[in-house]
Amino acid sequence: MCEEPGCDQPGEFRAPAEPGAGARGDGPGRYRWFCLEHVRAFNARYNFFSGMTPDEIHDAQRPHAGWERETRAFASTGGADRPPRWADFSDPLDAISARFRERMDREKARADGKPLMPEDRAALSVLGLGVDADRKALRGRYSDLVRKFHPDRNGGDRTHEAALQKVIEAYQHLRKAPAFL
Repeated sequence: MCEEPGCDQPGEFRAPAEPGAGARGDGPGRYRWFCLEHVRAFNARYNFFSGMTPDEIHDAQRPHAGWERETRAFASTGGADRPPRWADFSDPLDAISARFRERMDREKARADGKPLMPEDRAALSVLGLGVDADRKALRGRYSDLVRKFHPDRNGGDRTHEAALQKVIEAYQHLRKAPAFL
C-alpha cells in the first residue's frame, strides 16, 4: 500500500527513505513505496543536496567526481581467459577444457617467435596450415589448392571459383607477411 498517510492505493513506485533511516547492513538504503500520484509529489519536492554545505555540493557536482579513485589493473593474459584450475572440479565430458584448449591453440605463437597478426591467422586457416608453417609448406599447399579448385582441372566447372579466389588472396597476403619473409 502507498505509504502516504490516508492513501489506499497500491504502492508501486519506490522513493528514498527519510534522511537518517540508514541502510540495512551493507545493502542498499531503505525505501518508501508510493502510488503514482504521491511519488510524483515526492519527486517534485525532493532535493538531493538538502543538508549539504556549499563545499559538499560543489564536490558532488564536479565534472569528474568519483574518478579520483584508483582502479584495479586488468590482467594481461594475451587475449584469452585463463583456463580454470582443474584441481577445483571435475570435467568428465571435457566440455570446459575443450573450449580453452581451442582458444589457446588459436592464440598460439610461432615456434620461431615471428609475429602473426589476426589476418595472418585467418589466411593460414583458409589454406589449412598451422601457425608454424614455413615458406616451403605455404607454397606447396597453395599449389595443391590451386590445382584442386582451378576450372581447367575440373573440366571447366566454375563452382569452386570463390574458394580459388580465397586461396589466392590468402597466399598473396601470407607471402608478404613478416612471419614468412
